[in-house]
Amino acid sequence: MTEDLFSQNTEKENRVFSISDYIKLLNVVLQKCEARIVGETTQVQISKPGHVYFSLKDKADGSIINCVIWKYNYALSGIQLKEGLEIIASGVPSVYAPWGKLSFQAKSVQLVGEGKLKEEYERLKKELTEKGYFAEERKRALPLYPQKIGVITSKRGAVIHDLNSNLGKFGFKIKLVDSLVEGQDAVKDILLAIKTLKKQDIDVLVIMRGGGSLESLLAFNNAVLVKEVVDFPVPVIAGIGHDKDVSLVAMAADVMVSTPTAVANLLNQSWERASMEIEQKENCIFSSYNNRLLKIRSQIEQFQFKLNSRLEAIFNRYREIENKLKISLEKISYALTTQKNTIISLAKFISKSFIESLETAGRQIESREKIISSNNPERQLKLGYCLAYAKGKIIKKTKDVKIGEDFDLQLVDGIINSEVKNIKK
Repeated sequence: MTEDLFSQNTEKENRVFSISDYIKLLNVVLQKCEARIVGETTQVQISKPGHVYFSLKDKADGSIINCVIWKYNYALSGIQLKEGLEIIASGVPSVYAPWGKLSFQAKSVQLVGEGKLKEEYERLKKELTEKGYFAEERKRALPLYPQKIGVITSKRGAVIHDLNSNLGKFGFKIKLVDSLVEGQDAVKDILLAIKTLKKQDIDVLVIMRGGGSLESLLAFNNAVLVKEVVDFPVPVIAGIGHDKDVSLVAMAADVMVSTPTAVANLLNQSWERASMEIEQKENCIFSSYNNRLLKIRSQIEQFQFKLNSRLEAIFNRYREIENKLKISLEKISYALTTQKNTIISLAKFISKSFIESLETAGRQIESREKIISSNNPERQLKLGYCLAYAKGKIIKKTKDVKIGEDFDLQLVDGIINSEVKNIKK
C-alpha cells in the first residue's frame, strides 16, 4: 500500500491521505533513519509483558524523545534501565498509529562511560556468581581426544588464522560459524551461532576474539549469553582476550584462555601427549629388540669361539696322528683301531645312558600322574564328596558363612544352590 502511495503521479498538493495511510508512509520513510542516539534516561516504565518504555533527554538543551525497547531485545542488552543513566540506543524512529506519537524503537541499549560499564559489570558478575554459573565444580573436563571443533568468531580477523596455524595435524574437523564479536550488537549474532552449533555433532565449542576494552567486550558480559554457554551440551572453551577485566562468558566457560594460540595448544595437548607416549613405547620396543639382538649375537660369538677351539683341538690331534703316521703305519693302524673301539664303546654307553634316562623320566611322570590323579578334586567328587562355595570362596569353617546367606554345593555332575538355615559347631 505504501509503495503505491509513493508511485502515485497525482500532484502532492491535490492528494488527500487517510490518517492510517499517512502514518504508514511516514514509517516507511522513518525506517531509513536508523541511528545510534545518546542521552539520559527518564520516565522509565516496565510493562507487564516486559517491554520497557522510557525517554532520552539531551544534556545540552533538554530535548526529549520517547523510546521503547521490546522485552527480547531488552533481555539481550543485559543492563537494567533506571532514571539518570546515560546510554546509547540503537534503532529506528516510528509513529505508533493508535496513539499518533513518534517514538524511537530501540533494538539495543548500552551504557556510556567506563565507570558505568564497570558498575554494571560488577552487578551482573555478582548476580551470576550467586546463581553458581562460575562455580568450578559445575565446569566440565574437555574430552580426552577432541576432533570435531565448533568455532564461533569473525572469519575476517586474524583470530581464526592464528587458531588454524597453531593446531597440530591430528585430524581436527573445524566447523566455523562467522559472527560479530564486537560491542553490544554482537549478542544476537553470537546467540544465533550457538543455536546453529547446538545442532551439530561436535566435541568442543570454542568462542574466540582478540583483546579489547571493556566496551568492545560488551557482548561477552551478557547474562543471556552466559546462560547459553553454561547450558551448551558439550564443554566450552573461551579464547577471549582479556587484561584485568575477564569477560563473564569466559568466566562461565568450562576452560578459559586468553589467545587463539592458547586455544590451539589446549586442543593439541592430549594428542601431543599421546604422540609422545607412542614414541616412548616405540623406543622401548626398539631398545628391547636391540638388546635381544645383542644378547643373541653374544651367544653366537661364544658358540663360535667354542666351536673354533674344538676344531683347533681336532686339527692339532690330526697333526699329531699325521706325525705318528710318518713314524709308523702300524702305530697309526693300532691307534685308529683303538679310537674306533673307544668310539663304539662310548656310543653304546651314551645310548644306554640315554635309554635309562628316558625310562627314569617315564617312571617319574607316571608316578606324578598317579599323585595328581589321587589329589584331583573331581576324583573326590566322584567318591561322594562335594565342595561348598560362598561369595566365590571355598567354605572351610562355619565362620565363613552366616545364617540366611546363599552358598553353592559343587557335585560331580553339577552345582546345587542352597541357603544356610542353621549352623552347628
